[in-house]
Amino acid sequence: MSNRRCAVVLMILLAFTLGSMAPAAAQSEFEPPRLADGRPDLQGVWDFRTLTPLQRPEDRAEQAQLTPEEAAEIEAAAVQRAIEADRPSEIRTEPLPVGGNVGGYNNFWFDRGAGVVDDHRTSLIVDPPNGRVPDPQPAAKQQETTTDDTAPPDRPVRFRVGGIGTHGPEDRGLAERCLLGFNTGPPIVPGGYNQNMQLFQTPDHVVILNEMVHDARIVPLDGRDSLPGGMRQWMGSSRGHWEGDVLVVETTNFTDQTASFAPSVRSAVGSGTTLHLTERFQRVDEDTLLYEFTVDDPTSFTRPFTAAIPMKAGAAPLFEYACHEGNYGMLNLLSGARAQEREASEQ
Repeated sequence: MSNRRCAVVLMILLAFTLGSMAPAAAQSEFEPPRLADGRPDLQGVWDFRTLTPLQRPEDRAEQAQLTPEEAAEIEAAAVQRAIEADRPSEIRTEPLPVGGNVGGYNNFWFDRGAGVVDDHRTSLIVDPPNGRVPDPQPAAKQQETTTDDTAPPDRPVRFRVGGIGTHGPEDRGLAERCLLGFNTGPPIVPGGYNQNMQLFQTPDHVVILNEMVHDARIVPLDGRDSLPGGMRQWMGSSRGHWEGDVLVVETTNFTDQTASFAPSVRSAVGSGTTLHLTERFQRVDEDTLLYEFTVDDPTSFTRPFTAAIPMKAGAAPLFEYACHEGNYGMLNLLSGARAQEREASEQ
């Protein structure tokens, strides 16, 4: 083969390789199905579970993409972890001691996903280029789940789980109180289980229904103003519009009890009061809805950041997430705390 032919072949192979690594939205020429008003049909149940982490792991700091072999190893390891988690470590002949830690859910209840994202990115965050959540501002509050009873009583409860250690209902985490779930958002971030979102459309509204805690955001598309600044909501005030075939949803007016962003279910950064969240929804193929979100909060983070999550067509319908059904743990927590208070008052 001549040098010229070799060069041509190498250029073709390089172009193919780079194209296969490009984000789905950039390389897609897919013509989406459309509704009667001409807008793309984004409706359906969309599954956003994935093994790709939100942030790029520190041991892959300079690696934006996995090799096919590395992706296969991660997926095989996830299968093996699930097998091991379901295997009893011992056969108990005696019951656990009273007051002992009996653990939480077993592996049956978790749904972490079975594969990485199609383009083998090492993180869901695509900007900044290092794939990491930017540094918080020096004055931004950072919180971790704690059960420490000595935690400051005036600290806002922005946790997805846990609380600040005291046993009043307002001091428990938002997920424990069934106000927000692990992955409910906004923004929607994979984690835990019940990782499904259903989207409904009319010409002047879109409804985004999360399976976790069955929260529904009803998003007007008619150009109306956002709520006044003094009106705050757990999931903010959302307004939507179309940019070509991309549905754009902008949300503000979060409460001061929600974080600007929660990198995991056990941590939170900043206050939602200054958060401006932009979400984009685009149908990139028959089975994929590309969901992108940008967190812009200059009082909490040193720069905005963006993540891209390819949601896959899932099964319908969603089932009710009966959050407090059989929640005897919360009942026992509060009942025990009240009993301790009575005992203390009688001494």
